[in-house]
Amino acid sequence: MHKHQHLLPIFVALCAAFALIDEVDCEYLIGVGSYDMTGPAAGVNMMGYANIDQNTAGIHFRLRARTFIVAESSQGARFAFVNLDAGMASQLVTIKVLQRLKTRFGDLYTQENLAISGTHTHAGPAGYLQYVVYSVTSLGFINQTFDAIVTAIEQSIIQAHNNLKPGSIFLNTGDVENAGINRSPSAYLFNPPEERARYTTNVDTTMTLLKLLDSASNRSIGAFSWFATHGTSMSRENRLISGDNKGAAARFFEDWFTFSNNSLSTRNTKFSTIQNISTLRNKAQKIKATGGKPCGKTTSQGFKVRKNDGSRFVGAFCQSNVGDVTPNVLGAFCTDTGKPCDFNHSSCNGNDQLCVGRGPGYPDEILSTKIIGERQFEKAVELFSSATNPLSGKIDYRHAYINFTSLEVQLNESTVVKTCPAAVGAGFAAGTTDGPGVFGFQQGDTEINEMWKRLRDLLKEPSQYQVDCQKPKPVLLSTGEMFVPYAWAPAILPIQILRLGNFVLLSVPGEFTTMAGRRLREAVKETLINNGNGEFDNETHVVIAGLTNTYSQYVATFEEYKQQRYEAASTLYGPHTLSAYIQEFKKLAKAMATGEQLGGTGLSPPDLSSVQLSLLQDPLGDSPPPGKRFGDMQQDVAQPKGGSFRKGDKPSAMFWSANPRYDLLIEGTFAVVEMLQGERWVPVYDDDDFCLYFKWNVTVDNGSLYGLATIEWEVPEDAASGVYRLRHFASSKKTKDSPNEYFTGASSAFTVS
Repeated sequence: MHKHQHLLPIFVALCAAFALIDEVDCEYLIGVGSYDMTGPAAGVNMMGYANIDQNTAGIHFRLRARTFIVAESSQGARFAFVNLDAGMASQLVTIKVLQRLKTRFGDLYTQENLAISGTHTHAGPAGYLQYVVYSVTSLGFINQTFDAIVTAIEQSIIQAHNNLKPGSIFLNTGDVENAGINRSPSAYLFNPPEERARYTTNVDTTMTLLKLLDSASNRSIGAFSWFATHGTSMSRENRLISGDNKGAAARFFEDWFTFSNNSLSTRNTKFSTIQNISTLRNKAQKIKATGGKPCGKTTSQGFKVRKNDGSRFVGAFCQSNVGDVTPNVLGAFCTDTGKPCDFNHSSCNGNDQLCVGRGPGYPDEILSTKIIGERQFEKAVELFSSATNPLSGKIDYRHAYINFTSLEVQLNESTVVKTCPAAVGAGFAAGTTDGPGVFGFQQGDTEINEMWKRLRDLLKEPSQYQVDCQKPKPVLLSTGEMFVPYAWAPAILPIQILRLGNFVLLSVPGEFTTMAGRRLREAVKETLINNGNGEFDNETHVVIAGLTNTYSQYVATFEEYKQQRYEAASTLYGPHTLSAYIQEFKKLAKAMATGEQLGGTGLSPPDLSSVQLSLLQDPLGDSPPPGKRFGDMQQDVAQPKGGSFRKGDKPSAMFWSANPRYDLLIEGTFAVVEMLQGERWVPVYDDDDFCLYFKWNVTVDNGSLYGLATIEWEVPEDAASGVYRLRHFASSKKTKDSPNEYFTGASSAFTVS
């Protein structure tokens, strides 16, 4: 038990007393946590685009697990929500996290009241899901990725749990402008005209934000928001680990809150007010590169600008019904002609690979990531600053495991249908405008040519039952009927409802399209109102948390399914998948509204950890070239012609370095920008900053492979004039006879004016 945990009932009583006096709502215990989950930054496939050539080669900015816990009292009802800078949740991750939490907390956090949701960045390391279809391009399971995620979730929950204190939660909503468009507009038009007429846009633009306020200090400790847009601002060609636009929004939001409270004063120190730039240049010219030097395992943590002591503000940007929403808001164009792509198939004269979406910073994908992140961040700040609607009422939750491969669905009084074993169609292979797929396929394909059928049948010919069940989807891979070397797709899925007063969160294990999400939200809200004896009303806010607790690809509407664009072709369990979700969520909603505790279904997903295969090669870069040390300069900072770098310039340096897979430097940093203040070097940017890039690659010299780390800093507009240098940290290979050896090196100094 945390050392102050026994005082929580007293705090709650005091809080309630003050609420009576001052009319301040402080009904809950609230806590937040955040922990580094950045996985292997070299040679590991990225999760999202299924591009076997897209392997990590550095870090744009770090990935985090962000958690909030809300409880009625120290022993009362509670739930924990975790937001991951990851492609999606994973059933195996959930299983192992629950095992660790049970060891530490007993039955306080279980599958019933824990939700783990992914932001859907396509720029994080793969290899942490347990089903074959999600690990083909990563060459199987990758323990290092998996362990980093599981540990980060556990540690962020521990932080949030230990930080529980009386507080208030405020809800606010607003529209985000131009941060997402529909990437399958032709499929959306298949939905009934009278239904579409109820909405002004073919995507949901609403952001819902929760502001968490510590009652004792009257200071916010965090904010979590939900808004639907894909994590595909970074393209399938990108090689740098990145939280994409939602991770960027989180970084901007947390820095905005922290800097506005003057907690990182080193960032804007104006050393240049003491000495003129000429004096600074003379000083910089005398400071040369240090050469590689040994350091400790945790040394780099001391150079972090944002040190994680568990007390920092946590701002999370969570995913919602994102299925058909792209951040590439300029639209999709043919790379050969520059003209818009075909409307129905998103192809260019039949070639899906030539049709690519453009972000607002086109052709600069990092600029696009920044812009879409800023649009979400700016709306979140507005909602955060104006949030005055306090939540009150009970905390509750319902959870169920459902076998989606053969579920009977009652469509009406006389019609019962079934879901199907998982399968993907031809449109799945075509990919999307965010990431085009395989040549020879188009979105909307309802036939498969004989060559592809023969290749498919070598893996597994779909049963006739499957072919009939999935129509009009042509079965490209019958993943629900494939079990060699182990299951290719999930069968048993979790669904979950979390309630915080009149805020209701639906945890869905996939990507609902815009209209699919609308139908689910409406069905749950109607069920709650009709069965809640006045406890729920039209002011009840129902929000979808996408890609939560496990992953099962997409959920399109029955009508969208007919066209078989990518989202429909990736709707695994057949044309009635959405109806099945609505039916089962309505059961949970009714139970919640009436206070009924549902009995278990007797189902549970498998733990496939013991059968996972891993074909990933060992890291490269065991030693530096002869006569060199790790941390020595391979190429020093090139001094600019004008003598000083200006805002927007990109000073860079290259260091002889070991493979970053030898140690992930969790809560540390591979790259630092230091600023000279007096006689002391102070870190002002690290590899968690949007403007600092850590890149790693191998070079060949006399037939041997050596590792090179490049640190590149894009000097931001708010950088102070002064003397700077670039520093690198990493670890060499651990052997049977010796532990990891950590090293550091710094470049020559340079000035920024």
